Amino acid sequence: MRASLPVLVVAVFAAARLAAQQEPQRVVRGLSFEGNHAIDHYTLSAAIATTNSSTFATSPFLRWLGLGEKRPFNELEFRRDVVRLLLLYRQSGYMNAVIDTVVRREARDVYVKFRIYEGDPVRLTRLDVLGVDSILDVPAVKRALPLQVGDPFNRALFQASADTIVGRLKNRGYPYADVLRSYDVDAAALRAVAGLEGVTGRRMRVGEVIITGAGHVDTGSVRRMLSVRPGDWFRQDQLYVTQRDLYGLGMFRSVNVVLADTLPRSGGDSTVRVMVRVAEAPLRRIRIGAGYGSLDCFRAQSGWTAYDFLGGARSLDLSGQVSKLGVGFPADAGFRDNVCRFLQNDPTSDTANYNATLALRQPAFLSPRHTASLALFAERRSEFRAYTRQDIGVNVGVTFNARREIPLTVAYSYAVGRTTADPVRYCKEFLACNQADQSFLANRRRFGAVTISGVRGRVNSVLDPSAGSLIQMTLVHASRLVLSDTLYEFNRGELELSRYYPVSRRSVLAWRIRGGTILPQRITLLGQSTQFVPPDQRFYAGGPNSVRGYARNELGPRVYVADTILQVSGADTTYGDIKASPTGGNTVFTANLELRVPTPIFPDRVRLGLFVDAGQVWERGDTLSTVSGLRVTPGVGLRFVTPLGPVRLDAAYNGYPPEPGQVYFLNKSDKSIRATGKTHDPGLPPGFWRRVVVQFAVGQAF
Repeated sequence: MRASLPVLVVAVFAAARLAAQQEPQRVVRGLSFEGNHAIDHYTLSAAIATTNSSTFATSPFLRWLGLGEKRPFNELEFRRDVVRLLLLYRQSGYMNAVIDTVVRREARDVYVKFRIYEGDPVRLTRLDVLGVDSILDVPAVKRALPLQVGDPFNRALFQASADTIVGRLKNRGYPYADVLRSYDVDAAALRAVAGLEGVTGRRMRVGEVIITGAGHVDTGSVRRMLSVRPGDWFRQDQLYVTQRDLYGLGMFRSVNVVLADTLPRSGGDSTVRVMVRVAEAPLRRIRIGAGYGSLDCFRAQSGWTAYDFLGGARSLDLSGQVSKLGVGFPADAGFRDNVCRFLQNDPTSDTANYNATLALRQPAFLSPRHTASLALFAERRSEFRAYTRQDIGVNVGVTFNARREIPLTVAYSYAVGRTTADPVRYCKEFLACNQADQSFLANRRRFGAVTISGVRGRVNSVLDPSAGSLIQMTLVHASRLVLSDTLYEFNRGELELSRYYPVSRRSVLAWRIRGGTILPQRITLLGQSTQFVPPDQRFYAGGPNSVRGYARNELGPRVYVADTILQVSGADTTYGDIKASPTGGNTVFTANLELRVPTPIFPDRVRLGLFVDAGQVWERGDTLSTVSGLRVTPGVGLRFVTPLGPVRLDAAYNGYPPEPGQVYFLNKSDKSIRATGKTHDPGLPPGFWRRVVVQFAVGQAF
């Protein structure tokens, strides 16, 4: 005769209480599950009280250190865990599940294994959705429900299906809608039928919107940000949007947007009141930060922000940052030869970089959905071994549909400054090999551009996404029509697509594709017709967030500069101290594929990344370039989870020799450049380890 579940529970608890009084205290050194297929290990372990000790306390290779948290074994809770697992399986539709245990007790340790026979589940054979035919598209709703016909009859998913219908009704103007649930389970036949009946109540409009908690902040500023307005049909999702928008202003410590009345008011009122509760945050904030990076050496930054500046919910932000501290003038401390050795051969690091920006941001510009911004800036920035840009300017932009699904930004920037690059690049591309011509190209010039950018982000995390997709598009137009100098006339487009697939709770498969092209205007430069693209607008690739088998900006076309003559033999000259100089290109394509899985040790804190990167940078129209075909570099890396995002250490194998390129000789005395007519081909580095490129960065590669 089979005992009922309540009788089993009482018997288990009584036996466990008696056993707990007799057993000595032991430490859980092993916890495992066997035979589970419908429910994963993590869900099972989260449903029980018995927990495994930490890795340091369970690993046979680390236990001798005596470190890690040692979790005691509770006999009473262990017996209850059997019942907990049975209840979990029955709630999931597995009515005939059987839980067995294997326990190995030692003097001070215990090893626990749960053996599970799941059996066949009770499956849902019919699901009726009633009472909402005139409001919702019932077939479409049924297709979107978490619980589908043919699935195991999971009670949690059944409740989630009811909540899904309630949410859709509330977004159609029924603030007090509810759904009645009913089901019938035939455990012997392993069949279940279920019904969800909507109780809609009256359709209502938004009436009074009550704002509480605003002290220093004007309530009029809060009202301008509301997506919930009197007279509109009630929509639950607009309450969430309003809450998110208000919190994003930075003026409030907390925001809560809810119905003011839990039940419909008497008297047949067809409107509903909305309550907006806010708690103000400090309206003046200071931030200070410092750090170290292989491409920046030491860096520091600070900022001051005034929220609700002159009312209207606008913010004023003054920020500044400086980098290359320790290697660049006037803060050169000789670190180029030790802690910042990576910048040893980088000519762009001779001077410290800086940026000072004064930005004014106006939310609710013309409507709650749009945001306007105005920024004044002065900066010096450099790209590793590529160029240096120094300018002052202004940016004006409007973001339409801000903080919604697809925000679109239209911006205009105007700056006056100069861009300098390795002289050999001017000599190669424009035959400007003497110092006067190169100075002409590096003169201060106007740069005006109109930029249109859009982002469609549907990822579950900004710092470490594991599901969803991200699409980014940027279009730039620079010409005399927008007050740009004749040397700065081009059209630039770039598109990036990323996708993330959760393989398991901690494992993610991700891919990204990036492509871009530049269409320069043809101009007359130094007496010849050419297409000039400023070095700071060209495409570069390679580095920790690009093709990781190449160092920063090292993928694509390059030239070589020699400043030493080793030997002259007749008409033949041998040059020494040859250094590579990347030139970038007007076309780029990169692709990344990465699998992120937990490591056996510290799976919650350390992950393993297996990746393959591919890409190339081309210069269309350059008949002398030898660049062709994609470069594919596989690799492996570790990701250490931190509150600021993952810290990455990647190692990629590059089986390709560096791109060959023309050799130019730099005369140190007069700084002139001349073409040697030679081509330098470095060849493939000897040995496996010299072809491995190590990258270190904070944040995921994409």
